Amino acid sequence: MQVKIDTKEKFTVITPDVERISDKLTVQFTSLCINFLQKDIKNIILNMKYVNGIDEKIAQELPALQEKFAENKASFVVCEINKELEKQLQEYNVLELLNIVPSESEAWDIVQMDEIERELFNDQE
Repeated sequence: MQVKIDTKEKFTVITPDVERISDKLTVQFTSLCINFLQKDIKNIILNMKYVNGIDEKIAQELPALQEKFAENKASFVVCEINKELEKQLQEYNVLELLNIVPSESEAWDIVQMDEIERELFNDQE
């Protein structure tokens, strides 16, 4: 799977450089994301700006990935999905389960807010 990976101070942006993400990439994609949970910078922003389609198996994996990140005190945010991809995610009943924002900069904001929230809760414990 061709992806662009851009690591920032608090998160990594993963941008698939394909028009369609097929089911046969599910294991590879999941492994790529899960590996970030072992790193210092665990938060992921999945920028889907080049993706016009997604197969059901990998679409169903996205909410599970998001939950896995949350369990590990990390963020998993999806951004820049187009109308066609949004429609497919709705058909697969995963759209409402995902943390989706319109732009990458808004995804940055979500990650930053999540980090602040986690720090506050750690201070209270």
